[in-house]
Amino acid sequence: MEAGEVNDPLVAPALLQFADLSVQVAAPIEVGNVGHGTRRMIPILGGTCTARDWTAKVLPGGADFQLIVNERMARLEARYVLETDAGDRIYVHNDAVRTAAPEVMARLVRGEPVDPADVYFRCVPRFETSAPSLAWMMERVFLGTGLRRPNDVVMRFFEVM
Repeated sequence: MEAGEVNDPLVAPALLQFADLSVQVAAPIEVGNVGHGTRRMIPILGGTCTARDWTAKVLPGGADFQLIVNERMARLEARYVLETDAGDRIYVHNDAVRTAAPEVMARLVRGEPVDPADVYFRCVPRFETSAPSLAWMMERVFLGTGLRRPNDVVMRFFEVM
């Protein structure tokens, strides 16, 4: 059997669109150079999430912990809570990599708008919830794409099938 055939158990997985998020953020809190990059924390103020089968709001109080590794790359670790319209809560832990040319990254760090096509922004969100109807999310892998605007981050998450 050749790789990629229908019965191949190792065929590349498909992606199924899962959710769109818009997360409002505050101004960064700069920690400074910590030896292996520049650390900053960006408070999460709120936002919205529209998933396949439900909608939610992003609760205020989360944050995006960033490490600007060099002039081209930032590692992001966001932690926040979604509350569905049904009242269920979902903890989100989202690890991301954002890279761009040095001049584009400098504009992003300053909070200026940039063309999303100039930025590689990919993430791996993980979910935790006590809601039985959403527990399946803890048993799946998700990938996402994102874009940073001056006052928010927009992401699209995909379930890896």
